Amino acid sequence: MKFVTFQNAQRKSRAGLLLDQGIVDLHLASEGALPTDMLSFIAGHDEFMPLLRDLNLTEATPTHALTDVQLLAPLPNPTSFRDYVAFEQHLINATKRAGHTLAEEWYQMPIFYFSNHEAIVGPDAEVIRPHNCLRLDYELELACILGKPARNVKAEDADDYIFGYAVLNDWSARDLQMAEMKVHLGPAKGKDFATSLGPCIVTKDEMAHYATNNHRFDLRMTATVNGQLLSDGNYQTVHYTFGEMLERASRDATLQPGAVLGSGTVGWGCLLELGPETHRWLEPGDVVELEITGIGKLKNTIV
Repeated sequence: MKFVTFQNAQRKSRAGLLLDQGIVDLHLASEGALPTDMLSFIAGHDEFMPLLRDLNLTEATPTHALTDVQLLAPLPNPTSFRDYVAFEQHLINATKRAGHTLAEEWYQMPIFYFSNHEAIVGPDAEVIRPHNCLRLDYELELACILGKPARNVKAEDADDYIFGYAVLNDWSARDLQMAEMKVHLGPAKGKDFATSLGPCIVTKDEMAHYATNNHRFDLRMTATVNGQLLSDGNYQTVHYTFGEMLERASRDATLQPGAVLGSGTVGWGCLLELGPETHRWLEPGDVVELEITGIGKLKNTIV
C-alpha cells in the first residue's frame, strides 16, 4: 500500500491511501474509525491495517482526485530523524572533493547525525535557499519509517519494526556545513532548514519484491535538475543495511513510531560529488526531481 498526507479543499491535513484512481481519505472513508493523521495511523497500524482491509478500502472509490488536493510530506511530523552516510562511494567522492581521506572508523559502524525533524517538506513544496548560502545541494536518499518502538534491536530483527519507505532529499547548504565541521561539529545549520520526504510512504510488503539476497533493494535512484539527469545510482550499492542502521540507532536508546532513518546519499547522488564541471550549485528557480523505483518522484523548486 501507498500512504500520503494531503490538504483537502477545506485546507485541512488528512491521511490518505493512494490508489491509481485517486486518494481515499482514511478518516472519512472509515466513518471516523481510522485517524486523521499519518503519525497516529503508523503508531497504531497493528490495529488499523486489519481494519483498513476489513473495510476493503483498497478497492474503495477514491474520496478525492489527485488533481483536487495538495500532497504534503506523507509524514509531516516524524518523531525523530537520523541521517546516515551508508554509501561508501558517496563518502569516498565527498572526502576527496574536500581534500580529506575516508576514516577507517566508517567501516566499523554505521555513522549518523541528528537532523531537524521539524523542517520536513513534501512534494511540490518550495525550498527556501538559506541566507548567505551560495552552495545549495540536493542529496538523493531512501528513507525508512519505523512503525513501533525500537530499543536494542538486532539487525536481523529490524524488518519487524519497519512500516515503510519513502524518497528523501537531505538538502545541504555546503558552505554553511563545511564552516561548522571545521570545528568537528555540525552539520547543524547546513542541514536544518529543510528536508523533503515523499511523495508517499510505501509499506514494506510492497517493497519486498525488490529485495536482494543480501538484505538490500534493487532500486534505481535518479536525480534531475531542470530536466537534466545528473545522478543515476542503485540502492543495492549501499554498504550498511537499514537493519544495521537501526541496530546502532536503537542501542541503549528508544526510537518511537514515526522515527525516520535516512540512508545517506547514493554514490554520485549530489552536486558536491559531481563537481562544478558537471553542474553549478542550486539557485532560485531550479526544479529538482528525485525518483526511486517503486516509490515515485519527489519534486521541489528552489526559491
